[in-house]
Amino acid sequence: MAKRFDLIVFDWDGTLMDSAAAIVTALQSAAVDIGVEPPSDERARHIIGLGLYEALQYAMPNLSDAQYDELCERYRYHSLARDRELVLFQGATELVAELAERGHMLAVATGKTRNGLKRAFEHSGLGDMFHDSRCADECHSKPHPQMLLELMDAFAVAPENTLMIGDTTHDLQMAKNAGVAGLGVSYGAHPRAGLMVEASHGCVDDIIALSNWLRAHA
Repeated sequence: MAKRFDLIVFDWDGTLMDSAAAIVTALQSAAVDIGVEPPSDERARHIIGLGLYEALQYAMPNLSDAQYDELCERYRYHSLARDRELVLFQGATELVAELAERGHMLAVATGKTRNGLKRAFEHSGLGDMFHDSRCADECHSKPHPQMLLELMDAFAVAPENTLMIGDTTHDLQMAKNAGVAGLGVSYGAHPRAGLMVEASHGCVDDIIALSNWLRAHA
């Protein structure tokens, strides 16, 4: 079967790595540290995938610049403290390896910093399988299309031959803004109903279903 999507771009947290709960806990712990009301689980989960400063402004609006700076520092502390505990979703390694074997170009577009993604690549062992990546401290935060536009330009791949896979509406809105196909995964941060509104190619509920979808359609 001929490849439809030459370039497949994955989000990281909540899509390949089971990290959504840890991100929520780190954010809420950081808020407690600086003496402000922590966001609800729902509000904290909504910001996953955004650049850190944009995420904090959404999760806890109306803080001072000094409070956001302190919040960033405490969030990084709590996030790093659990960094090595995080694991990939079961089957994610095999999925990425299969796509690489089939000749797809693979990339990551993430709300992580470059240093954060570097640590995740090293810890997970997946780094060598990806041909390129873009991070939130290098580009505009999702849902701005810059990450995808730069990746398509780097590979000289047209939008119609590019697929974005992610667990948040931010990922899927970025796909829309870049003119590429978007596939949602409901096992991460955002509820399925919201993903279905934004995903041009629907939504799958686990890694097995994602693997099957990609074999049939990618």
